Amino acid sequence: MNQQLSGFAPAPVAARMENHGNHMLKVAMQTGNDLLARVGSMVAYEGFVTYEPNPPAVRQIAKEWMTGEGAPLMKCSGDGLLYLADYGADVVVINLAGDSLSVNGTNLLAFDASLQWGVERVKGLAKFAGQGLWNIKISGQGWVALTSRGTPIVVDCGRGEDETYVDPDALIAWSPNLKVKGKRSFKAGSLIGRGSGEAYQMGFSGEGIVVVQPSEDSTDRLRARG
Repeated sequence: MNQQLSGFAPAPVAARMENHGNHMLKVAMQTGNDLLARVGSMVAYEGFVTYEPNPPAVRQIAKEWMTGEGAPLMKCSGDGLLYLADYGADVVVINLAGDSLSVNGTNLLAFDASLQWGVERVKGLAKFAGQGLWNIKISGQGWVALTSRGTPIVVDCGRGEDETYVDPDALIAWSPNLKVKGKRSFKAGSLIGRGSGEAYQMGFSGEGIVVVQPSEDSTDRLRARG
């Protein structure tokens, strides 16, 4: 291999899911250990890997999700190495050890098909209809890969009694045991003459984490819904 390119070669496989750089996911595929991934996220693979877009099991579970609160999934099966990405977004790899995670559908890149998952309505936000009330809850033993528009921050809500507020367009995931509520406020632009109207934030309290990306751009959500 050209010496200048050798530094970009993949490292030996050490885990089911790993990062290759900040923007690509490497998955070690094995027969019988299927993967559910975002449709269109495959950028390369080695070995023998097959794909089934929108399989029956996904259609049955994700009826509400498919109506516009996320992106369709494909089932990946076989043996080899699979590389996934999402328009250059950062990739965050999580190994769930019996834990649960509530994920915004637009930030879900891939997860082990053996994990328990489902689409659920976010409680405490009924008055904000049409503002992303559906999330994907994933739990069990296995791997999950999320995307983030930039390096995310993980906020530990259990460090104090104060609530944590997040712009919904910057929210990636949170511990599903956290209490969630909506808070409406004036947009900052209305205070400095650049516009008027209201915005809202999602408030979290209790013991758990909130994962936030450094982006408030709703383009990805609109693209997923379109």
